[in-house]
Amino acid sequence: MVQLLLHEALRQALDEEMERDPKVLVMGEDVGHYGGSYKVTKDFYKKYGDLRLLDTPIAENSFTGMAIGAAMTGLRPVVEGMNMGFLLLAFNQIANNAGMLHYTSGGNFKTPLVIRGPGGVGRQLGAEHSQRLESYFQPVPGLQMVACSTPYNAKGLLKAAIRCENPVIFFEHVLLYNLRGEVPETDYLVCLEKAEVVRQGKDVTILTYSRMRHHVLQAAKTLVDRGYDPEIIDLISLKPLDMGTIGESVKKTHKVLVVEECMRTGGIGATLRASIMEHFFDWLDAPIVCLSSQDVPTPYSGILEEMTIVQPKDIVEATEQLCSL
Repeated sequence: MVQLLLHEALRQALDEEMERDPKVLVMGEDVGHYGGSYKVTKDFYKKYGDLRLLDTPIAENSFTGMAIGAAMTGLRPVVEGMNMGFLLLAFNQIANNAGMLHYTSGGNFKTPLVIRGPGGVGRQLGAEHSQRLESYFQPVPGLQMVACSTPYNAKGLLKAAIRCENPVIFFEHVLLYNLRGEVPETDYLVCLEKAEVVRQGKDVTILTYSRMRHHVLQAAKTLVDRGYDPEIIDLISLKPLDMGTIGESVKKTHKVLVVEECMRTGGIGATLRASIMEHFFDWLDAPIVCLSSQDVPTPYSGILEEMTIVQPKDIVEATEQLCSL
């Protein structure tokens, strides 16, 4: 095992896949000579050339459409969004083309495409740069969505996403790029459709993903000190949801807390609650509790920004209240 920062793990995954398969290419704003906004493609142009590290104009709809066309011809493009919020400009291409072409072409075309980049609430990035797009793309047929949360799963998931025959939206959190963790030196993949049981427990199931995994783990230290035994599950796959792993946990703990950075209205948590109620209602001993971000544009003020998203103390308080029912 080696210690890597999350952005280094992503860089290593891309490098290995580009070396393994000459059909893999990267395109986006400043991915070439500049090395990407968060240095995921640093110095790649020296090794792979300007055609496999394609610097694009500031036109997300155009280069995303070009990547979809490239995927249809047999290439495996990786699109880097400088910020995931900018990909709203390419929503039509992602939804109407990438997600549906395999079906609408009668199976004649595949779109093995990865769209990745930084998202989530950073530190005073303002409303337009603090977007969480998972709830925007979740209803789109034909797309898969994953959210990495550690250097280990970041590398394994990106390699698996590049090899996948489906279009994959790959969410990275802007505040996790400098997270350090262990990564195997040998080649490995992480399943795109499987949740991870981060901590075994018996009192309550806490479902989370991305940066909130670490808020939950921080809260868990306090909860354990107070005599609680939470089970923590990192969803990883946001579409499809791993209802098998979730269901096994619900049947054991009988109580569910969802912790997300997505907005409360129409967020991932809303889908989770509906699915759990539909499939595992008989095993629940209390209402499902969901902690989500406030339904407001993210403020620029650091103090106000912190108030809009879930904090570890909120998780401790919600868990104690839920376990008392």
